[in-house]
Amino acid sequence: MSNESINHLKPDCENCFGLCCVALPYAKSADFAFDKDSGTPCRNLKPNFQCSIHKDLRNKGFRGCAAYECFGAGQKVSQVIYEGNDWRNDAEQAMEMFNVFPIVQQLHEMLWYLHEALNTEASKPIHQQLHVMYEETELLTKQSPENILNINVHEHRSKVNELLLRTSELVRAKTLNKKFKKKIQYDLIGAKLKGADLKGASLRGVLLIAADLRDADLRMTDLIGADFRDADLSGANLTGSIFLTQAQVNAAKGDRNTKLPPSLKSPDHWK
Repeated sequence: MSNESINHLKPDCENCFGLCCVALPYAKSADFAFDKDSGTPCRNLKPNFQCSIHKDLRNKGFRGCAAYECFGAGQKVSQVIYEGNDWRNDAEQAMEMFNVFPIVQQLHEMLWYLHEALNTEASKPIHQQLHVMYEETELLTKQSPENILNINVHEHRSKVNELLLRTSELVRAKTLNKKFKKKIQYDLIGAKLKGADLKGASLRGVLLIAADLRDADLRMTDLIGADFRDADLSGANLTGSIFLTQAQVNAAKGDRNTKLPPSLKSPDHWK
């Protein structure tokens, strides 16, 4: 599987009906400036489905929006599953679309992880199983809306996760830092980890909110589900890390010296 095929797992807002701005609810908090119910268009959504404050989301109190990643589910639902028919034309279909979107988003997130696993040299021993799971997951997104709504996402995620865990073990087995073969402390909120050697660690689901990770070595580290909100990654080395997403990077702080995997880019708010 080539790296080029990952493009359909990246957001294409030009071909989406602003689904993340309508379908998803959020509560007023540090990440959102006001409350919004599911199915209610955000007041910042323009008639052309673009965000009126997109370039200034963080300063306007919408850090949650700036960090959000649909993994290409927006255009899949808008242009493929609903064939270009937007939610404004049919109220009944609109609610169905809003329920379909988060399911497809989760499936596309799984596809992102599986794609990365398939393009990881260390996972060659399980490439066949990964490929089968990728195809199975892709097929789930190509069903009718009615069938998509009946998918047991939790059950399917569990099957995917088994392969991602095996991939993680294979990747991290190549590291010299044997002390981090197992996942470390779950709660590292605000932890002082400047310059820490975390190479080969499993940080799956670890809370790293506002952690100081400046100049930390995060190579070959499993970062799936790690919460990097306001974590400082300035000067940190994340090359070779696995299962890191753009959403996690967008939620963190960093600078021009932060080293990221090639599939990800430095956010505009990084200096």
